[in-house]
Amino acid sequence: MKDAQRSLFTRIMDREIPADIVYEDDQCIVINDIAPQAPVHMLVIPRKPLAKLANAGEQDKDILGHLLWVAGEVARQRGVADAFRVVINNGSGAGQTVFHLHLHVLAGTAFDEASLANAQN
Repeated sequence: MKDAQRSLFTRIMDREIPADIVYEDDQCIVINDIAPQAPVHMLVIPRKPLAKLANAGEQDKDILGHLLWVAGEVARQRGVADAFRVVINNGSGAGQTVFHLHLHVLAGTAFDEASLANAQN
C-alpha cells in the first residue's frame, strides 16, 4: 500500500509513528489520544483498515463486536468501567478526521446535559 493510502493509525500499528499503546491484540490496538477531550481518552482501532463505520459489511460484524468488548475491557483496566462513553464519528460531517474506523473511549468527566452543552459551545 502506498504511504498516501496508509492512515495515521496504520502507521502507528506498523510502529512508524510512536504512540502510547495501552492494549493490543491480533484484531486491534488501543492508544491514548494525543489531544484528549476528557481525563481518560483512548482510541480503539481495528487492524483492518475500514475507512468509517458505514463502510463495514456483514463480514465485519465479529470485529465490530470485538472493538466494543475491548472498549469495555480497557475501561475496566483504567478503573472507569462505571462511567464511560464510546463515540464513533462517521464521516467528516460528524467530526471524523482520520479515515480509519476508531472508537473513542472517554471517561473521568461529567457527561450530564450541562457539561455537554458547555462542550458544544
